[in-house]
Amino acid sequence: MTSTNKPRRGKAAAGGGRPSRSASKRSNRSAGKDDAGAPRLLSGGNPQVAKGDGPEPVAAYLGAMPGWKQEIGRALDALAERSVPGLLKAVRWNSPFYGTAKHGWFMNMHCVTKYVKVAFFNGTSLTPQPPVASKNEGTRYVHLYEGEALDEAQLARWIKQAAKLSGWQGFGPQA
Repeated sequence: MTSTNKPRRGKAAAGGGRPSRSASKRSNRSAGKDDAGAPRLLSGGNPQVAKGDGPEPVAAYLGAMPGWKQEIGRALDALAERSVPGLLKAVRWNSPFYGTAKHGWFMNMHCVTKYVKVAFFNGTSLTPQPPVASKNEGTRYVHLYEGEALDEAQLARWIKQAAKLSGWQGFGPQA
């Protein structure tokens, strides 16, 4: 038998024993967590949160948003809940999505270095249109910056309008 074919003996061979420190770190990284078990922040400070349906993964995302972005994220989430009866939530691609069972996904948010980017997938149909254009047809953005007052009245109008329009059907809303 060559050295590469020798049978292993002891706890490690039987799957017992303690995993190596590097294996533990690899496990946390693949789960999107830092060494302390908290969600890892990707470039721009966007939390890496496992995909999932319902309020729990969105709450995990909001809780992992860094600093002032967390306040904006929580305010936007609460505004969506107050504005849309039967609101559905999910996390995909490290971003929370908001939708309805009838119309699909109408909005998501994403942390970037200097602002929180809110996407309205049917934004070109909103009145007035959100201010920032997208390369994706129909989508418009609003960028929410640190220290700027949140225009909750305008955001609520956009959210209510968007929820009534045919949204993005990229993945099925889960009730």
